Amino acid sequence: MSSKTSHAPDRADPGLANPGPVNDAAITVENLSKRYEIHHQRASGEGLRHVFESAIRAPIRWLRSRRNALGPGNEAFWALRDVSFALKPGDFVTHIDHGVGKFAGLETIDVNGKPQEAVRPPWDGGWIWKKDEQGNPWMSVACQGLGASVWYPCKDHQSDEPDNGASLSITIDSSLVAVGNGRLKEKKSNDGTATWTWEVKDPINNYNIIPYIGKYVTWHEDYNGEKGNLDCDYWVLDYDLEKAKKQFTQVDDMLKCFEYWMGPYPFHEDGYKLVETPHLGMEHQSAVAYGNKFMNGYLGRDLSGSGWGNNWDYIIVHESGHEWFANNITSNDIADMWIHEGITDYSETLFVQCKSGKDAANAYTQGLRRTIRNDKPIIGPYGVNQEGSGDMYNKGNNIMHMVRQVIDNDSTFRNILRGLNETFYHKTVDSKDIENYIIKRSGKDLSKLFDQYLRTTQVPALEYKIEGEKLLYRWTNCISGFNMPVKLANPDQWLSPGTDWKETRLTAAMKNDFQVDNNFYITVKKVE
Repeated sequence: MSSKTSHAPDRADPGLANPGPVNDAAITVENLSKRYEIHHQRASGEGLRHVFESAIRAPIRWLRSRRNALGPGNEAFWALRDVSFALKPGDFVTHIDHGVGKFAGLETIDVNGKPQEAVRPPWDGGWIWKKDEQGNPWMSVACQGLGASVWYPCKDHQSDEPDNGASLSITIDSSLVAVGNGRLKEKKSNDGTATWTWEVKDPINNYNIIPYIGKYVTWHEDYNGEKGNLDCDYWVLDYDLEKAKKQFTQVDDMLKCFEYWMGPYPFHEDGYKLVETPHLGMEHQSAVAYGNKFMNGYLGRDLSGSGWGNNWDYIIVHESGHEWFANNITSNDIADMWIHEGITDYSETLFVQCKSGKDAANAYTQGLRRTIRNDKPIIGPYGVNQEGSGDMYNKGNNIMHMVRQVIDNDSTFRNILRGLNETFYHKTVDSKDIENYIIKRSGKDLSKLFDQYLRTTQVPALEYKIEGEKLLYRWTNCISGFNMPVKLANPDQWLSPGTDWKETRLTAAMKNDFQVDNNFYITVKKVE
């Protein structure tokens, strides 16, 4: 592991790649580019000027509808510069609202107003305007869920990502540092300002394209990953450098564990970055946001109550886990966000196992159940930009844990996780894609398990009764046909309940102490 520290990077790839030729699609955007000018002082009346070029009428109406609501301002902003389109004026097009017509060409619309500020980031979206402990400007954006259109015009839907990455140019006062996704391509000094240009080569979610601005310093480390040398760069406020160097040593163990279980780091071309932020954290691709105050646990707390969650930094582990599930594999609709949060939450369990063993991992997952509310299904309504229950995190963790128990072969389970990241590499998916892949690769009928725990709030109850030398058992409080097998704790035996009564021979151990393995998130009820 080699290391170096500097106040500005001494490595930069020359030039920006030229976009390739467009194909025969109606509109092709080869590169998504953005540029801003952000100054130290921000008066209450200061606003934002958008220049948006588009051949799609709906976004234009969207911008027009906001004209009157936005006040005057003088903050410079432009986006989507040098974009190539396949359409030409006069071409016939079909519009989703207005039917067939002729393409009239591009329109330029000026919009002035005040940028939206996040009230409670990262859970509430918008710009984050803060001061660090020494009174210096410290700024960023958080917009997951609400959408990237809260701060720049875009096709704001998770189902589509720029195929060839994105570039981000930020012009700021020369005393500050600007960090973005991917690799630094250029830093240009102007008259009292500097323009930092960052570029991502891989596909990226709109909400992951984020600027970080502050008094940053950086250091570099090399990680020997499955695909070879991985560039790891760390950006923190200058006065936090020593604390960060100590806390961020956990990254090496995290990458080793996650590559073992989930496959090679999926954005090798763009590298891995951890960036200190004025909010708790977010999975910004190749530039993971970190705001856990250099503490273990979740701001010093173990969310599981098991004790095992205080042995590692929650934000480093959880947000970095999203590089595999959220950034590499992305849900088409945020209704299926359990793919992001539930499976990534289970990466925490895998990390506990890597550090402390399987019993500790089991205890961690079981402890997370105390936060499950079962207020509504994990999968939300489709097509309306609405997530399901917040249970997608810890209940999602328990779903993956039960899937692992039913598969009952950790080698197979590991190959499934790695196979998901290979099969759906840099792709957007639906929940059914993930469910069907796991079912096919495991050879287990898990469809009812997924339906029960993802699409209802019911916690299945295993009812049992003893009649002579027979044990009778069945599932209740569940969907029709629920058939999840369950393992007994003593003896080491499996039952295969259905919704009708089944029976098996009663052993002495069952009679004296009937217990179900705690790795199953169910209730158990003895009936007479």
